[in-house]
Amino acid sequence: MTQATAPTFTIYGIKTCDTVRKARKYLTEQSVTATYHDFRQQGLDDALLEQLIAALGIKALLNTRGTTWRTLSAEDKQLASDPAHARSIMLAHPAVIKRPILVRSDGQMLIGFDTAAWSAFLQGAN
Repeated sequence: MTQATAPTFTIYGIKTCDTVRKARKYLTEQSVTATYHDFRQQGLDDALLEQLIAALGIKALLNTRGTTWRTLSAEDKQLASDPAHARSIMLAHPAVIKRPILVRSDGQMLIGFDTAAWSAFLQGAN
């Protein structure tokens, strides 16, 4: 009989985001090691964005309440309802993506930070 391999995790975000800081602290408190990917330092490429969109959807990813959104032009905000334009906004301004995003090695993803949801996700429940 083979043992199941423990899942690994990657957390995506921006280090200056308070919610990302809380999420990272929570992972440390739970003794969960996660690879950290900072959108500003490590960037966001087409392939990663496509994975995020496929799993979470553009609407869930686009943070229309944050500082970056408020700095966009009125035209960009209006055109963001078009998936292709929203995608280009996210590539050009990764800080407009809602965060944190926690990805488990089985490909499942969780967006935003809620301790109850994260606890269940870390234990393998969806």
